[in-house]
Amino acid sequence: MLVNLNHLFKQHNNYAIAGFNVYGYEDAVSVIKAAENLKEPVILMVNRDAENHIPLDIIGPMLISLAKKASVAVSVHLDHSICMKSIELAIQVGFSSVMFDGSQLSKEENIDLTRKVIALAHPHGVSVEAEIGSVGYSDPAVAAKRIYTEPEEALEFYQATGVDCLAVAVGTVHRMTAQTANIQFDRLKQIHEMVKVPLVIHGSTGVPDEDLKRLSASGVSKINIGTSLRMAFGKTLRQVMKDQPDEFDRIKLFQLPMQEVQRAAEQKMQAIRP
Repeated sequence: MLVNLNHLFKQHNNYAIAGFNVYGYEDAVSVIKAAENLKEPVILMVNRDAENHIPLDIIGPMLISLAKKASVAVSVHLDHSICMKSIELAIQVGFSSVMFDGSQLSKEENIDLTRKVIALAHPHGVSVEAEIGSVGYSDPAVAAKRIYTEPEEALEFYQATGVDCLAVAVGTVHRMTAQTANIQFDRLKQIHEMVKVPLVIHGSTGVPDEDLKRLSASGVSKINIGTSLRMAFGKTLRQVMKDQPDEFDRIKLFQLPMQEVQRAAEQKMQAIRP
């Protein structure tokens, strides 16, 4: 059931689809189990940290194989790429969608490079996400400006590129560990009314559950989540190792963390439903 984002958005337009950053087999298979339990489509995303850990030509085929075997629709997505070579490789190995992140570039550079990515991706049936404005990071080690998306710029960007979906900055921040994000719903409404393209929200671990539902009912088509799964896995693994100090088999150590990742993914997917 490997599909691109365009297929997901056309087939599932009542509320947003969850996109989860995954870092290998353990969290990827847990996310798919969550989606199958809820009978929901899902997006497996590979960000730059994951790519640096496992090359795209290794992690990509694994995720694609999992997607094809799933009983629900799954998109395999390259997230936040700033490298044309990575995007080309992702397309080559079979990713069904890619994101070019030109949010730290000038508007003109962002438009130009997004067009080039679309020209590479669309002939292969690969959908393209881009970002206007910049979500920013809670981690001070990541030098990324936080810039709210202006509705007029979002419209100009979409008209100039024809991108398949557009990530916008309306109050979320990447890598938040507490649900304290203050969403500017008025800004989001203006963007949604002006730009007739599926919208994407990044950094959604920091969004309160009641606002996840509101985002899903406000024209957002894709909601990205990563930190909550990493916290579920890492905190559970730490406790397992504390409880079982003599265990050294990582397959055994990973069982409970994988269950917690599945539980966390199910909770977020249910929270997104209006």
